[in-house]
Amino acid sequence: MSSVPRYSLLLAPAANRVYAGESAALTASELALTAAFAREVAPTTIAGVVHLGFEADGLDEAALAVLATQSARLALFERVGDDDGSGDDELLRPIALPEVDWLDDDLVTIPKYPGKTNEQFTRLLLNVTLARVRTEAQGRPLDVLDPLAGRGTTLFTAWMLGHHGFGVEGDAKSVEQLSAYAKTWLRRKRLKHNADLVPVRREGKSLGRKFEGELRLPDRPTLTMGVFTGDTRDSAKLWGKKRFDAIVADAPYGVVHGSSTDVRGVSGKRDRSPAGLLGEAIPVWSRQLRAGGALGLSWNTHGLTREALAEMLEKAGLEVCTGDAWLGFAHRVDSSINRDLMVATKPV
Repeated sequence: MSSVPRYSLLLAPAANRVYAGESAALTASELALTAAFAREVAPTTIAGVVHLGFEADGLDEAALAVLATQSARLALFERVGDDDGSGDDELLRPIALPEVDWLDDDLVTIPKYPGKTNEQFTRLLLNVTLARVRTEAQGRPLDVLDPLAGRGTTLFTAWMLGHHGFGVEGDAKSVEQLSAYAKTWLRRKRLKHNADLVPVRREGKSLGRKFEGELRLPDRPTLTMGVFTGDTRDSAKLWGKKRFDAIVADAPYGVVHGSSTDVRGVSGKRDRSPAGLLGEAIPVWSRQLRAGGALGLSWNTHGLTREALAEMLEKAGLEVCTGDAWLGFAHRVDSSINRDLMVATKPV
């Protein structure tokens, strides 16, 4: 019998039943990519309950923090006993996980609206993207941009993880709703903050409005958030010289969730195809990344092949992350959406 310690991560239930059915396989790939110390990562069933099993040479504080950040973690156990290898005598010894989130998770779970990305998947996409960031961060909060920000699920998740959140959103109403929700939540939690929706003018011309937020937590760096109203293909113009450590976006699925989820194409007509939008936007986003930064995208494979997206990213000067673990994220959302993700990095 192996003397290498074995562990089991109990997964939190997902609100979405379809996502819940895929959660174990998705989080196995997430753990394999974000936790270098974990080996033999695979879903396992214990007493009829699905866990995520893995081996590791002991777990220090840094490793426990990584496990606590996983998108679907609920509880961690060490698997002990099983002297004869049958599994009949095996017991689970609970291991306390540290509190790593800076904010309560109801920041992202309260909002409910058509087309909202599952918050567990949003966190997973952020986790695997941030794990590939190699900028000179030096322990500071990272600058995370969502150039298709919607109502801010990605940006609020970035705040929960202790990072700044910035965005661009083409639907002005979505930015208004983001602003109203953020201000209400921050007031209800009695957190010290500034938050407002302000007009943006440059050279005498109106560029729409921008949500500006600042959160001051005790004994932690101040977190900022900014979201412009505007076309994502104008992201570099809106943000000027600012550069980001990570860019994370959930591309349009080509499915009607409501007019606010569509993006206006070059012709001025609504464009529900991710291919046309991403072909124009990815080169813009690439220029906004710092050297060593990472770009993470999720998209509907029914409208764009994996090979085609990889080609777009490479033409923009980015290096696509490859390997078996990166092929473990494709999953069904509904009959018209098969979602996958891809991460690419900007050379240092």
